[in-house]
Amino acid sequence: QVQLVESGGGLVQAGGSLRLSCAASGRTFSSYAMGWFRQVPGKEREFVSYVARSGGTTYYADSVKGRFTISRDNAKNTVYLQMNSLKPEDTAVYYCVARSRLGLSYSPTGYEYWGQGTQVTVSS
Repeated sequence: QVQLVESGGGLVQAGGSLRLSCAASGRTFSSYAMGWFRQVPGKEREFVSYVARSGGTTYYADSVKGRFTISRDNAKNTVYLQMNSLKPEDTAVYYCVARSRLGLSYSPTGYEYWGQGTQVTVSS
């Protein structure tokens, strides 16, 4: 079992930055690939970013590529999402996720563990 707790969400003006953190507890953090999804009310959860177990491989949704950076610190059991040049359309609840199987998944069903979510609101 893995417990995930997100922090760092909030209200920011368009063009600003936020850094989300996700602290993991439970089984060995480095055994899991990690990622971020986001969800707007009334819409399905959307893949944002993924980082492999070692941190050496990352993927991004086209909508955030060049603006967001995912990273992880296996010594601190923490994954981060640095979000720059934020846009109003980035407004959503952001979820930290963990995946035990190898390889990337763009589907929410590919991740066994989810955090409770943190709200990010970008004002225009």
